[in-house]
Amino acid sequence: MLGLLTGARTEELRALTWDHVDLIGEPDADPPVPPHMRVWRSVRAGGDTKTRKSRRTIALPARCVETLRNRRADQQRQREQVGTGWTDNDLVFASATGTELNAANVRRGFRRVLDAAGLPAADWTPRELRHSFVSLLSDSGVTIDQIARLVGHTGGSNVTELIYRKQIRPVIDDGATAMNRLFPEDTRDG
Repeated sequence: MLGLLTGARTEELRALTWDHVDLIGEPDADPPVPPHMRVWRSVRAGGDTKTRKSRRTIALPARCVETLRNRRADQQRQREQVGTGWTDNDLVFASATGTELNAANVRRGFRRVLDAAGLPAADWTPRELRHSFVSLLSDSGVTIDQIARLVGHTGGSNVTELIYRKQIRPVIDDGATAMNRLFPEDTRDG
């Protein structure tokens, strides 16, 4: 859910800790601060994000807030069941005993979700969620520069547009829509 709705890299989500997640925000502040997560770490060598520009604080959509609240409650139940066998790393996404997930753990879990949804698991990787995020925002009218900032791309929007964005709408209708506004259909009889 977080990969699809925030565009965060799986390596960033694997390193996400609860102290970098704010599920409440500051709604009474001026301006209000929404619920958010601080993407400041990664499982890359040294624990840093891919680039300095990749460090970012991202507002969380309501569905992510709900999912993370449920995740925290589930994780607390897991912790109680495991007892002293739990390794407390404060990780949002951890194994059944609290340890770090590796890339194979994530791919396996992702394939289980795809299988349960009836989708061909062999055709998808967790990285597809990031591509989908970019494509959905682009198709919704969010500018490539804004999307590049959200996904932490350096060098402007070239990588975002050329590598990540996929055209969702099969027909480009911007020109026809504009021309229809400029030259409305003649509704007079013949």
